[in-house]
Amino acid sequence: MSSSPLSSAEAARAAVAARLRDLMKDAGLTGQELAARCGWHKSKSSRIARGRTPPSDADIRAWCRACDAEEHVADLIAASRTAETMYVEWRQIHRTGMRHVHEQTIPLYQRTRVFRVYASNVVPGMLQTPEYATGLLRRITAFQGTPDDVPDAVRARLGRSRVVREGDHRFALLLEEAVLHYRVSDDAAMAGQLRHLLAVMSRPNVSLGVIPFGARRTVWPLEAFYAFDDTRVAVETLTAEINVTAPGEIRTYLRAFAELSRLAVRGTEARSRIDAAVAALG
Repeated sequence: MSSSPLSSAEAARAAVAARLRDLMKDAGLTGQELAARCGWHKSKSSRIARGRTPPSDADIRAWCRACDAEEHVADLIAASRTAETMYVEWRQIHRTGMRHVHEQTIPLYQRTRVFRVYASNVVPGMLQTPEYATGLLRRITAFQGTPDDVPDAVRARLGRSRVVREGDHRFALLLEEAVLHYRVSDDAAMAGQLRHLLAVMSRPNVSLGVIPFGARRTVWPLEAFYAFDDTRVAVETLTAEINVTAPGEIRTYLRAFAELSRLAVRGTEARSRIDAAVAALG
């Protein structure tokens, strides 16, 4: 990849800080003078101006008011919110459990016509069975130490996954062969999940490819990512979800997806690898 999505998130935050610094300079204010006008400790304006502390909406309003530049408030708040949603830690996303994040993304799933998904670690959420999802979400909850609302989260995930069966949606899905063997739930749930993949493959709106263990790589294994049409890519890291909206970066992910797609097997050969994974469960 030419640049990481994390670097883009940092750049977006830095751009907001730079615009605020420029307003302060244009107003002829020092950081200490601006802090005094806002009623802050002098270090707060310095942290915001240097990009160390993301400004709240209220901070931006106070900053612009102090600089007599209130016409910039709306644009700066929008830019700041965009920057903050580009990189969000899972602990923050799941701070009240996982149900709400599934419900909040239903509109995104409903309006997306073409899904391109690369899965390097687990079966994509929209293809998960209740048993597999339960095993996976329980392990995520335990690892993150976030509130346990797994039964509700599983129901919400399954509700969001209705787009596979309903509406005008197409799915291009690539799974690393290792995903078929990672035991993130008990063996019975794993077997049921793998058989569900075999059933889903027959749907006319689903193209499912498996990238074999021995594929000669033109693109190295990446962290899982979901592309929603050509407007947004969600990248799942261990600690955070990174939302990519810059057109250039989206094009890079779609190019990587196309390269990975060339490595995948489909149809009978993909089915044989899934069958082999079922047989390996014993």
